[in-house]
Amino acid sequence: MLYILLPFHSYLRWLIVLVAVTAAVKFTLGWLRGGAFKGMDRGLTAGFSGLMDLQAVIGIIMLVGLGTGGEGFPMIRIEHAVTMLIAVVLGHLPARWKNAADTIRFRNALFCILGAMLFVFVGVMRLPGGWSR
Repeated sequence: MLYILLPFHSYLRWLIVLVAVTAAVKFTLGWLRGGAFKGMDRGLTAGFSGLMDLQAVIGIIMLVGLGTGGEGFPMIRIEHAVTMLIAVVLGHLPARWKNAADTIRFRNALFCILGAMLFVFVGVMRLPGGWSR
């Protein structure tokens, strides 16, 4: 039954990558050009962290459901979960600088999203099949 969630969990990562790339480009331009951190920028950070949260909830449901359903908790799944939870935390950090100057917000949001995506990359690569899954 929980394997129904696997395709959704798998495809959602591509939407997260799309939002992350869009945000990285926008934040890089905003940082380098000294732009104002406006509604679209707040929307990108909120969208990224919200999608990461949704992905984490689905992942936790699958981890617990499959683990208690007889498959156990193989170390690879635990490593994946911990790595991805670090990515989720990084995805939420831009909110800490909501009162900072716009250039600081752009820079910090950019580095947080890039850091989160680095952890996502590593977390997915650790799974059997990696990114080809």
